[in-house]
Amino acid sequence: MRYFETRKARIEIIPMIDIMLFLLVFFAMMTLRMIPTSGHISKLPTSSTSAKMPPPKLLIEIKEDGVLYAEGSDKTAEQVTLLVKSKNPSELAVTIAGSDRVNLQQLMSAIDAVKRGGAIQIGLAAKQAQ
Repeated sequence: MRYFETRKARIEIIPMIDIMLFLLVFFAMMTLRMIPTSGHISKLPTSSTSAKMPPPKLLIEIKEDGVLYAEGSDKTAEQVTLLVKSKNPSELAVTIAGSDRVNLQQLMSAIDAVKRGGAIQIGLAAKQAQ
């Protein structure tokens, strides 16, 4: 009676390989997206009291010529203010990064633009002094 014979169980490995490859690609893409900087700032100022902060929800970079860079493009101070207002400013964590050659007036202009937008959580990016 061949009808009642049990078949031997097989483990299909191809679908498992597909799922593992998908997970690998997914985690690689998420890891790359978690890097908050765009790579424009090459030399951050150093500080002996710098502390780790959670990844910012908005990163604003100050170029050496005073131009602000946020969300993939150059922006004026007014555009940064509107950008901050368009998000939820009371819960928005903003980090301002600039090279060690940015002057204090450019930094204060960026902080003023963010504050005019309503953000209250503002951090300054710095490297740990060695």
